[in-house]
Amino acid sequence: MTLEVDTGIPYANACDVTTTQQDGSWVVSFAADPHGGPESLWFCLRLINRSPVPDASNVKLVLKNLRNMLGAGDPSKILPVARQEGGEWRRMERGQLEELLDGRRQATWLLAPPNPTTDVAVCYPYGRPDLDRLLDDTGGYWKADVIGVSQGGRPMLRLSNGCGEKGSQRPGLYLLARQHSGETPGSWVLDGVLRCIASMGDRAPLVWAVPLANPDGVEGGDYGKDNFPYDLNRAWGDPPMRHEVLVMRRDMAAWRERCRPFAGVDYHAPGLSESLGIYAFLPNPDQFKQEHERATRLADSIAKALTPRYAADPFGKVPTYHSRWETPSFLSYCCSQGFPGFCLETPYSLAGDLVLTCDQYREAGSLIGRCLAEEAFSGS
Repeated sequence: MTLEVDTGIPYANACDVTTTQQDGSWVVSFAADPHGGPESLWFCLRLINRSPVPDASNVKLVLKNLRNMLGAGDPSKILPVARQEGGEWRRMERGQLEELLDGRRQATWLLAPPNPTTDVAVCYPYGRPDLDRLLDDTGGYWKADVIGVSQGGRPMLRLSNGCGEKGSQRPGLYLLARQHSGETPGSWVLDGVLRCIASMGDRAPLVWAVPLANPDGVEGGDYGKDNFPYDLNRAWGDPPMRHEVLVMRRDMAAWRERCRPFAGVDYHAPGLSESLGIYAFLPNPDQFKQEHERATRLADSIAKALTPRYAADPFGKVPTYHSRWETPSFLSYCCSQGFPGFCLETPYSLAGDLVLTCDQYREAGSLIGRCLAEEAFSGS
């Protein structure tokens, strides 16, 4: 087998790539590229077998320098995904830890030989083709509009189930995902939320959603947390520090005029080997007492809907980690506008012992979507 690595595919991210042979088998070693930011996590690459006759030997994948990646301390809780050409994405086996003599740590996995290609990613990718599939599957329920462009000039799509009317008391939800562009579990959960809302027809709240908030980072294979020149989720101050945030803020202003704003929800993913399940980051009660109380009640309802299969315990948390930018996030911006905002964090691989698939992400999203709709109409 003659093995090559391609990092020119959609969502690609890998660097410091080496291919060697050990005992007749191929070893592909690589690192996750920070793409100009301080944090690395997302990776995605393609293995190509150029041999005319397929080789039966497995390929050993080696992810270098785990200590430099966000939350990657336990490879046994990291299950990347792989897809043979023409096939579907499937989970790989749990990673194994290798500690080198000088203390460096790396994760390894065994992969069936490419025939002729195999794509590998840290988690199920989600991009524009997946969004188009959602639109097709929901039979035209969602209207897709371009509300602006990214810093790189890519269209920013907003899905809506109506324009609303000025002064309307119909409850409203504003939803987004991929402010941190490598956090694909958030996209799959939001996909499930939107499918659930579509099944409600006219009985649903007014929902406006931006599923790919950072299209440049998504297409470019960025991880995107704390990326320079500014983390999208730390750019919600006055004035906004990213053009994408300016676009979403002005879109939210139009949404607020056309409904009774109930909540804003931002779909994220945590550190790479976190595995307790889905949990919520809530507003700081010292800054937003009323919004914290409302978000806590809503989070309690979502936790009940997700228990015992998907919810972490505890479910609702106030973020206390130190940020590189002590500037407003989507969560705090929503609260400043008089309605609760919160973030839902969904793991990359595991919820407890449950290995998460696309269908399970969507199922969790459906449970969340139904809960959001019910609570919005109850007015809690």
